[in-house]
Amino acid sequence: MTDEQLHGRERDLRTVEEILGRARDGHGGALVVTGEAGAGRTALLEAAARGAGTAFCVLGTTGVPGESGVAYAGLHRLLRPLAEQVARLTPAHRDALGTILHGAPRGDAFVLSTAVCELLGRVARDRPVLCWADDVHWLDARSLEVLAFAARRVADERAAVLFAARDGEPDAGALAGIRRLRLGPLAEDAGRRVLRDALGSDLDGSAGGDLIEEIVDLACGRPLAIRELAAALTPGQLSGAAPPPRALPPSSSLRALHRRRCLALPSGARRLVLMAAAEEWLGSATMARAARADGVGDGDLDAARESGLLRFEGDGVAVRDRLVRSSLWADASREERQDAHTLLAGALVQEWQRPRRLWHRAAVAGEPDDRLAAELAGAADAARRAGRYADSWRMWQRSAALTVEHGARTDRYLAAAGDAWASGRSRRARAMLRQVRPRACDGHRAARAAALRGEIDAAAGSPAAAVRRLRDAAERLAGTDAQAALDALMWAAEAADAAGDRRAHLEIAERAGTLGLARTGPRTELLLGHLAGVAATIRGRYREAAERLHQAQRLGTDVADPVAQVWAALSALSLGNARRTRALTAAAVASARRAGDVPAESFALVAAGRCEVLLGHPPAPIAACHDGLRLARATHLHGHATEQLATLALTASFNGDEARTRELLEQLTGTADERGLARAGALGSWAPACLDLAADRPADAAARLRLPGGAGLAHPPARLLAVPHLVEALVRTGEHDAAAAAYEHFRRWVDGIGSPPGPEALGRRCLALLAGCDGEAEEHFTEALRLHEAGDAVFELARTELLFGHRLRRGRRPRAAREHLRAALRVFERYGAAPWTAQARAELRAAGETAPRAASGFGKLTAQQAQIARMAAEGATNREIAARLLLSPRTIDHHLRNVFTRLGIRSRVELARLIR
Repeated sequence: MTDEQLHGRERDLRTVEEILGRARDGHGGALVVTGEAGAGRTALLEAAARGAGTAFCVLGTTGVPGESGVAYAGLHRLLRPLAEQVARLTPAHRDALGTILHGAPRGDAFVLSTAVCELLGRVARDRPVLCWADDVHWLDARSLEVLAFAARRVADERAAVLFAARDGEPDAGALAGIRRLRLGPLAEDAGRRVLRDALGSDLDGSAGGDLIEEIVDLACGRPLAIRELAAALTPGQLSGAAPPPRALPPSSSLRALHRRRCLALPSGARRLVLMAAAEEWLGSATMARAARADGVGDGDLDAARESGLLRFEGDGVAVRDRLVRSSLWADASREERQDAHTLLAGALVQEWQRPRRLWHRAAVAGEPDDRLAAELAGAADAARRAGRYADSWRMWQRSAALTVEHGARTDRYLAAAGDAWASGRSRRARAMLRQVRPRACDGHRAARAAALRGEIDAAAGSPAAAVRRLRDAAERLAGTDAQAALDALMWAAEAADAAGDRRAHLEIAERAGTLGLARTGPRTELLLGHLAGVAATIRGRYREAAERLHQAQRLGTDVADPVAQVWAALSALSLGNARRTRALTAAAVASARRAGDVPAESFALVAAGRCEVLLGHPPAPIAACHDGLRLARATHLHGHATEQLATLALTASFNGDEARTRELLEQLTGTADERGLARAGALGSWAPACLDLAADRPADAAARLRLPGGAGLAHPPARLLAVPHLVEALVRTGEHDAAAAAYEHFRRWVDGIGSPPGPEALGRRCLALLAGCDGEAEEHFTEALRLHEAGDAVFELARTELLFGHRLRRGRRPRAAREHLRAALRVFERYGAAPWTAQARAELRAAGETAPRAASGFGKLTAQQAQIARMAAEGATNREIAARLLLSPRTIDHHLRNVFTRLGIRSRVELARLIR
């Protein structure tokens, strides 16, 4: 195994490399690497040994269960290569170690420990020493004590000592005082790379993508589990003909570990563990009833707690993770599973537990039962209407499994898939859709399944596959359900936009216009208006686009569907209507949350962040993007997560925060290109150019923004919106003709959509930069500032103030310049935009004024606190601020209290005075 194969462990490798580097320089150290079984502790030690290479004397030992009771067995294995050096030690130390090497250990433990210290020090005189001990939870106690004693005393030696121990295993305090490094679960991207390495070219097309997602999810971040699952895959699973594995293979070492732990428990504790595996989460009252019914005592409960198989949290208990749960359930006999379901069906006695009670009754039944299936379907429908999708999809699934009639069974699997998707469980939704076999069901049901699958693909980051699947589904639905066909085409258009496929988007819009919808309402008109407006924009027919987009944004207030509200918000964004955009995205997020629709909430948060940053309101996008990023990652919506990373990177770059931007771009690197996410990639390509402008590197910014095709801003709308930055960069490098040519396209768009304040302000700024005489420039800058204020684009206002001040100073009007530069400085300091602050200070100094170190005390605030403070000073209530930033009023109140504390004020009146 090469270091490159330790995917996701880069930070851990750096820690180990640091210890080795210090050891080379005579500053030794020790480290205990801990982690769950299968986390990669051994692989990290092996990487350390390879990194040490021949420059080090590498010594190692591994704990073996069969030798854990043999005193000094581990030390014997470690020291055997040093037999010649042992002979050169002082007599007392030579004798102590000699007895171990010759198989007759005796003597004082302290003498033996100091002998190991002397031996390592002597060897280190010739070359550095790396001493490692793996699986120390199985190492005999005497060896571990001696090695730990030595590890704590190598600080002045050319020696490094590494231990690896499994989480939850006692080490009797022997390793106390030694630095620890815990290996957590692998991130999903790293897990996918591990699996691809294990499978090579065996994956089959889109089926491979599903298989990768399922295995990475099941493995819970453990690389060994990923490799064991990969090794056991069948040809059918690799091709997609058979479902993915639901548990580790029977030969798995990890599954065997969980099996041993379970079998070692008393029978009552085993039954408790299986009940937890059957129910996923057991409340304390339910657990107590089940325990009384089954005769499980307190001792059994304690044994289950100490086994490491369960986690006790709050008022209940659950199996530690999905990997452990699936292993325990796979190894349980049919009778044990039936007993667990029977006990739970009797213990879930509350009315609100009725759906779960039905679930376990169905599991006990096992065979098809239409009466019980209907009862479960009724409970599932009630849970769905209440927005409890996490309950409803499971009940639909069990109802489908018990249903005899094929059509009804397919409908219930489709319902299960839809509700699993709404609950944010995309992988479970895909599993339900696999039960809908195209050959075994009619065309309408197969098309519904394909449409849902395409919607999932779009959010999960496979836009090209989503476009194909959704367009095909729309064609099959058009004859029987034109409204469903339109919904499929809308998601296909969204996927095409994410992929930067303009041709597909135009074809989709044209097809939507020919569906022949018999009845239309606000939602249908909104969707058709948005599609037609975007298509007209792509063709450059901006006046036609404005008419259709105005229609869509106006209808946004007449619909309750959060997804339709998002498309209305995007229409408003295309028109440059900042206030309507913010209102519609806030409404969409709130509607999705009320409905419990997780993918819709994630989609709305993606749109909210992107709209805010493109409207020129950083750091407002930060709250929406961070919330959205957490949600997208938790629900495996990789496309949404990538979009949020790109938006955060662009936001940070607008502020000139190079460290944060680079950190985010590092996470984004490769992901957008690999998944074909051109829109996210364009925002990521735009960000470095913004950093160049903030750092006063206009030539570099211009070069980045002019890169052709995929090397630059490959998404046409992003390229259009970046024109003001390109014009600024070109003007500052003296390329006025190129800047004027770039501006012309932007001008046609602004004029075509009716010259809204935000875009018109940027256009006026471009004209001011291009103006040949100072009078003309001043006229355009003045109008740009007025429009920025009208559009509430505070950060762009400050950028224009800075450029205006620079032009006035160069025109020998320093007094007028200082007024604008001071205004720019105040805003930049509010937002913590350090490079822009530095530029404003430099301009002020050049204009004859030494700028104060901090304006209005805002340097003490974080970017988000400054944003909230500004809105509060302008008179917005906590509820209004919360709606704007997609946070709760309580969170706003908390931030404002911190603002008052940091600024040393006590009221909003004082805050308003401070800002003004």
